[in-house]
Amino acid sequence: MKAEIISIGDELLIGQTVNTNASWIGKELSMLGIPVKRCVTISDDENEILVSIDNALKSSDLVIVTGGLGPTKDDITKHTLCKYFGTHLEINQVVLDRVTKYFTDRGREMLDVNIQQAALPFGCKVLDNFQGTASGMWFEKDGSILISLPGVPFEMKSIMETLVFPKLKELFNVSAIFHRTILLQGIGESYLAEKMKDWEDRIHNDGFGLAYLPSVGSVKLRITSPNGEDDLIKIEKYFDELTTELPINVYGRGEESLNEVVGKLLIDKKLTIGTVESCTGGALAASIVSISGSSNYFQGSFLTYSNELKNKIVGVNKSDLLNFGAVSEAVVLQMAENGRQKLGVDFCISTSGIAGPDGGTEAIPVGTIWIGIASKEGSFAMKYNFGNSRERNVQMTVLSALNLLRCTILGIKFKIK
Repeated sequence: MKAEIISIGDELLIGQTVNTNASWIGKELSMLGIPVKRCVTISDDENEILVSIDNALKSSDLVIVTGGLGPTKDDITKHTLCKYFGTHLEINQVVLDRVTKYFTDRGREMLDVNIQQAALPFGCKVLDNFQGTASGMWFEKDGSILISLPGVPFEMKSIMETLVFPKLKELFNVSAIFHRTILLQGIGESYLAEKMKDWEDRIHNDGFGLAYLPSVGSVKLRITSPNGEDDLIKIEKYFDELTTELPINVYGRGEESLNEVVGKLLIDKKLTIGTVESCTGGALAASIVSISGSSNYFQGSFLTYSNELKNKIVGVNKSDLLNFGAVSEAVVLQMAENGRQKLGVDFCISTSGIAGPDGGTEAIPVGTIWIGIASKEGSFAMKYNFGNSRERNVQMTVLSALNLLRCTILGIKFKIK
């Protein structure tokens, strides 16, 4: 069985919107055992849509189309599908009732363009959208299936997970790919590959696939088995070896994020945290509180971007700010230690650095970051240099700070620098 993904939208072509839908659909279909052979991104143009759909249905068993189902005039996918499949739009009363309820529940006026969201191609199978107003549609032609879905990611995912995937499993004898993932932070892909090359060779010799999936500040390693869950114990043993070899870097397995892992640790051990931030501008606190239940352990944060506020709010010594500068071990330690006392927490994380791209000196170049952690057992600071990208520096600082806290809570020893 072969699949193709067609993404519709001028905003995707000009880079205004990142096409996360295609990557998510491709990943989920591959895990289901349905390989995606091609992804196409096209404009909101009738001819482009007609040609792309025709080519896809001739060469693939399954075609997933996203986008162009909104209420505005430039959303032409429904009309174009009617033209391709030789049908017409017709108000679906069940969908109209659902759309009406959607607006009523939110106390919003329902306009004529909203009513038209219930106009669907006659003869298609309707895929209910309980997260929005644009329904999904299922068409069949010459043994192939075309599924049209809204472009809004959370609406698309909801329809796929609740309706599309179960139906595909029912219709086709597909074998889901069995895989397990382990998560690492603070180690580069190439360094990891060199350090663990014998381990990797043994994995391949056992007939498994190994994929490196790097992102900013972290690496995922995915082991894939052709034999399903029968190989689970073997794969877990490989992961246990990696965890033993790299305890500072391995922070979890599966799809857990680092802030989730840290949050669970804090809850399990009944510990609290706070932050005092400079270069991260609140990004560390935002990452922590993005996890549901973070109110159980996160108490608050001081955002002290200027030297004046570092002194006034958390009591960093003026002479240390003058003599050592804000980006220094002495200052970041005082930020963490004093912040812990003022916030009344078990742990306080502080950040200070030069995120860039401007502001660096020969002595303290752009990307120089200090992270401090204070607890009742003591405090320490770590120095990093993450490079010239401001966005990357903030992301790397947040991840590194969370991982330092994880290691500290677990008593994992690392060299303080």
